[in-house]
Amino acid sequence: MLTNCRTYLRWIAVTLVLCVLVGPTILAQAGGASKALTLEQAVDFSLKNYPAVRASLERVGAAQAAIGLAQTNYLPRADVVWQMNRATDNNITGLLLPQSIIAPISGPVTVSLSNHSAWGSAAGLLFSWEPVDFGYRGAKVDAARAVRDRVTAEASLTRLDVAVATVNAYLTMLAAQQTAHAAEADVQRRETFDKAVRVLVDNQLRAGADASRADAELARAKVNLARARQLQKVSRAALADILGLPDTSVEVQESSLLGPPPDGSPHTTLLKNNPIAEVQHARVEEAQAQIHILDRSYYPKLYLQSSVYGRGSGWDPTGKFEGGTAGLGPDRSNWAVGLTVTFPALDIFAIRSRKAVASANERAEAARYDQALQDLTGQWRKAQASLEGARSVAENTPQELDAARTTENQVRARYQSGLATLVDVADAQSLLVQAETDDALARLAVWQNLAAVAASEGDLQPFLQFLHDKTQGGP
Repeated sequence: MLTNCRTYLRWIAVTLVLCVLVGPTILAQAGGASKALTLEQAVDFSLKNYPAVRASLERVGAAQAAIGLAQTNYLPRADVVWQMNRATDNNITGLLLPQSIIAPISGPVTVSLSNHSAWGSAAGLLFSWEPVDFGYRGAKVDAARAVRDRVTAEASLTRLDVAVATVNAYLTMLAAQQTAHAAEADVQRRETFDKAVRVLVDNQLRAGADASRADAELARAKVNLARARQLQKVSRAALADILGLPDTSVEVQESSLLGPPPDGSPHTTLLKNNPIAEVQHARVEEAQAQIHILDRSYYPKLYLQSSVYGRGSGWDPTGKFEGGTAGLGPDRSNWAVGLTVTFPALDIFAIRSRKAVASANERAEAARYDQALQDLTGQWRKAQASLEGARSVAENTPQELDAARTTENQVRARYQSGLATLVDVADAQSLLVQAETDDALARLAVWQNLAAVAASEGDLQPFLQFLHDKTQGGP
């Protein structure tokens, strides 16, 4: 009995948790449209409409686009510039270190200072291409692919979480529905018995206290029915919310879930294929990709460059001010072709430090991957043990129900004959409603634990296929 009570309380706890997860607001169901779904249809519907799933797919698209962005680094670069200015031509001989404050000027040094200004113009094209990169750009592309793989695995994990939440919400609603049916049957039995007791009391065949006790038992049954119906409405709203149908009254239609519990189990999958493990493994590969980028960073940079440009100035080569619009257009052109090689010689110290950080991160992610596999193994074993226990309970609840029904009939007949007290009848009726609830929940608990085993393996599809086969009368 204690085990059965715990099972019932667990269903209630699952329902309350789901209500918190799917949203704080539960909309009224009265007057709305109605939609009947099987468990398979509910899972498929939620995977297509739940916002978190759509968001994860968009992140996958963004990560895929990032790969194309990384691949554009293989393309050459062409920069076009046009400039027009008006400035003085006072120049000075000497060296100036590269900086971004003082404007560069060219031309001879003037003999005397002048406040005259003239037009200047420039236009040019610089073509630059890196023919050899020693694998650096390829490493960047691989890193982008690693990010794409991680985001894809995270999307699969989101789909799994939504599917599991949908299955739990569906089974919770079905359990609440069966609990309400048992409570309704209990109220009907107690109403019938209450009328029979009143007839006996009115004929002075039983004490008036029996009528009061029967009324109290009936009132308690009605309270339990009200609570069961409340739980049924809450679970229905929770399922509708996770399906994205808050204005629709969702109904469940899955007779196979209420029949005898199945004997077999879905086909198992490897735990390393669980999206949780795949996400963590993708993070390990992402950390390794960052290390590979650093490995390819300490190499020379080779650029094949060519330039075509023109200059115009309102000063002639002797420094004479020409005036007017002279210099507004380029009147001297040049071209150049060359190879530029750069090498960050002293970056080796920073690269070594960054690589040490990246290596430590990679080892940390590898340890988390091992931890994920360990945790998944533990969850799978717990789910298997819970499944075995649920099947053991489901094998005994039919006998419990038959015995409770027989007891209730016999005690009620004994009461009519004056051989039993009303307390005996009340206890027998309480035992019967508990047995009816236990039997219905025990069958659903087997399915719930089958889903939990599949969830621990990371793939609900074998469970849904197993349910489909049972519905169709397959093996």
